[in-house]
Amino acid sequence: MRVTIDFDDELIAEVMEMAGLSNTEAAVEMALREFIRIHRKLRDVGREGNLNGIRDSWRTDES
Repeated sequence: MRVTIDFDDELIAEVMEMAGLSNTEAAVEMALREFIRIHRKLRDVGREGNLNGIRDSWRTDES
């Protein structure tokens, strides 16, 4: 899907630098995927009530 959106240039540049990405499209897609991943984990905390398990899975995801 093609969309035209004005982003803060400094914000996009920081995301690209931190993630080692070379273009805006990749930075936006990565940020959206990360947003979804984090919110799914937070949703699961409410369902499972196992905050320590979620913390452990975040550590595993980052390695």
